[in-house]
Amino acid sequence: MTSAKQLTSISRVMNILQEWDKAPKSTRKNILNDFIKQHKNKTGPELEQEFAQAASLFLTRLTAWLRLTYMIGTCLNEQLKAICIFLSASSGHKFMAEFLEVGGVFTLLEILGLKQAKEDDKTEALNCLIQIANTGRKYKELICESYGIRAVAECLAKAKTEETQDACRNLLLMLAQGNPKFEGQVYKGLIALLPCSSPKAQQMAAHSLRIVQPIVDEANPNIVDPLLDLLGTLHLEVQFEAIELIKELMIYDVSTSLLKGLVTQLKPVKDDSVPKPEILEDPNTPNFSAPLSKFVKQAASAKTIGILARESNELSEKLIQLRVVHNLLYAMGNVDYADSQRQASLTLEHFCRTFPVVDDHVRDAMGDALYDLFMSNPETLYVNMNHIQADVLVSNKVNIPRVVEVVD
Repeated sequence: MTSAKQLTSISRVMNILQEWDKAPKSTRKNILNDFIKQHKNKTGPELEQEFAQAASLFLTRLTAWLRLTYMIGTCLNEQLKAICIFLSASSGHKFMAEFLEVGGVFTLLEILGLKQAKEDDKTEALNCLIQIANTGRKYKELICESYGIRAVAECLAKAKTEETQDACRNLLLMLAQGNPKFEGQVYKGLIALLPCSSPKAQQMAAHSLRIVQPIVDEANPNIVDPLLDLLGTLHLEVQFEAIELIKELMIYDVSTSLLKGLVTQLKPVKDDSVPKPEILEDPNTPNFSAPLSKFVKQAASAKTIGILARESNELSEKLIQLRVVHNLLYAMGNVDYADSQRQASLTLEHFCRTFPVVDDHVRDAMGDALYDLFMSNPETLYVNMNHIQADVLVSNKVNIPRVVEVVD
């Protein structure tokens, strides 16, 4: 027999639902704000108790209104926050199933792609997707099967706020972990983000690839070119992540391609422009001239080669066979960009002090006077040498196909 307390609770809930059905959007917004304030972090059973075992009736109204209004943005943020309370409720699998049955995942993903949607609305949609992905592998697969990887990656590339970018990055990492069916697609999606116009998105993509790479345990050859291009960025945090990722890729099959690319970038060709996919273009991003990008890439390549060479003599020998000494000398003669000269000098000094055969060839190529100046202080060589000496470095013919002696 129903108690008076239960009857009162049922009556209260029915009044709320009736009020919702008749209310204009301003009143519905107030109802949503009250719900969010009072029910945040509640469990599924607690929500059911609050709604007299009829919480699903309120969730149904929420999802129906969301599907009708999400394209015009009516109270979208409040709707998503309220839905997220149901999705995040522990022991609330019933609510999750009800939301998914009405195509909730597709709706959330469509919100991410809406040009008119606000950033905080997209963030709330991502929070809902994170709650769904956090429920288990089956739900991660559902998001991926709904073309979620592409939608989230594109949202990350175009996002304007760090909060939205963080949510995108976190969701992509969740979709890559414990999801063997789609981990490869997430990996490819992150590679596709490397050429995008947002430095923050590039940094997040490169950092995420360092996490996902051991999961897929096989390097995709398509990672080589966009990763090497990242070395031409003016954003040091992006360059740092790129160098760290290159270091970690040295144990995979793409290591030789990366080393060849680094050596080639020490001696850039005239046309180094690479068109970006239109979807990743941002007209508001400043467009730096190609020569500046080439010089930055040249300096960063010299720096990266130095880091790799100091970590492994085996890599040093591979680099020498790839004519790294010839190209380092060329970069040292680049009077247009001092950092290229400085980084190349510091890296070449390591090769000279480690490999006597390199030291001999460098001395012959430079001549005694320039060589002594170089070895006395490689970091400031570019300040002290003249244009004739720079021309000597640029026109060097050094070629060391084999390393005959290594000094530890």
